Amino acid sequence: MCITKLGRLSLGLYGHLQTVCRAAWSGSSWSAVRRQRSLGLQSSGGLETTPHIMFCEIRAHSTSQNTVDPEEVRRFQLLASKWWDEGGEFAPLHAMNDLRVPFVRDNMLSVHGQRHPGKPLAEFKILDVGCGGGLLSEPLGRLGAEVLGIDPVDDSIYTAQMHTSYDPDLRDSVSYQACTIEELSENERNVGHFDAIVASEVVEHVADLDTFIFCCKHVLKPGGSLFITTINKTNLSYALGIVVAEQLLGIVPTGTHDWEKFISPDDLERLLESNGFSVQSVRGMLYNPVSGAWCWANSTAINYALHAVKMSANA
Repeated sequence: MCITKLGRLSLGLYGHLQTVCRAAWSGSSWSAVRRQRSLGLQSSGGLETTPHIMFCEIRAHSTSQNTVDPEEVRRFQLLASKWWDEGGEFAPLHAMNDLRVPFVRDNMLSVHGQRHPGKPLAEFKILDVGCGGGLLSEPLGRLGAEVLGIDPVDDSIYTAQMHTSYDPDLRDSVSYQACTIEELSENERNVGHFDAIVASEVVEHVADLDTFIFCCKHVLKPGGSLFITTINKTNLSYALGIVVAEQLLGIVPTGTHDWEKFISPDDLERLLESNGFSVQSVRGMLYNPVSGAWCWANSTAINYALHAVKMSANA
C-alpha cells in the first residue's frame, strides 16, 4: 500500500472515528457509566445487574501469580534500543506525554496540594511500573519527583539509564531497576513507600492483573495515587487498536497487543475497589494517526486514563 493511500486511509478512519465517538459513544463517558451502574444498584436492591461474565473475566486474572508474560518480554527485548526514537515504534508514547504528564501532576496536586511552585512534584516518591526506556520517568523527574522506574526487560532499563545519564538534572532524581512489581513488593523497605504509582500502557501486557494491582497496593502509601492508562475492551478498540494501528498502518509493531488482555473501565474499577482503591476519575483519550497527537475525549471506547486512591485501613 503506497504512502498516499495510507494517508487517505488515516484521514478517513480518523474522521470516521470522530463522528462515531461524538454520535454513538458520547453516552459511554465515565460519568454515564457510573450513572448506569447506580441505576442498576437501585433497581436491584443493591445488587449490580451487570452480566456475570464481567466478574468471570476479572477472576480469570488471578491464575498465574506472576505478572510477567515471557512472550511480552521477548517482544520488548527486540525493541529495547528504540525507546528514544521519537519517529519510531514508540512515537505514540512520546506524544502521549502531552496528556499523561499533566494528568499525573494535576491529580497529585489536587489530592496533596501545591508544595513547590517551581517543582510541583518535589518530595513525592513515584514508582513508574513498566517504565521501558524512561519516557515517562524523565518528565516526572523534571517536575521534581523522586522517580524509580522498573521494568522486567534488562535492555530497556539499560537504555533508560544511559539516556538519563546525559542529563545532570536527572541523575539524583530518577533511578531504574530491572525487576517486576511483585519482586519489588517482596522487599520490606518498599511496603507503603511510594506516594504514587504510574502504570501507563502496561496493564494490557501483564499476565496476572489481580497480582499486579495487589502488589501496587502493597508498595503504595495509604492515600497514595495509582495512575493507569490503557485500552478499553470493545469492538472499536480491536478494529482501530489492532487491525488498523498494527496491521494496516503499522503505527505500532504487529503483535504488540492482545485484545483478550484489554479491560474496560468498569471492570478495572471493580478490581481496584476489591483491592481497597477508590477510583477518582476516568478520562477518554483519542489518538490522531495523521497529526500524531493525543487529545482528551468524552468517549472511553478506545483509550482511557484512570486515577485511583488507596484507601486507608479505617476508610
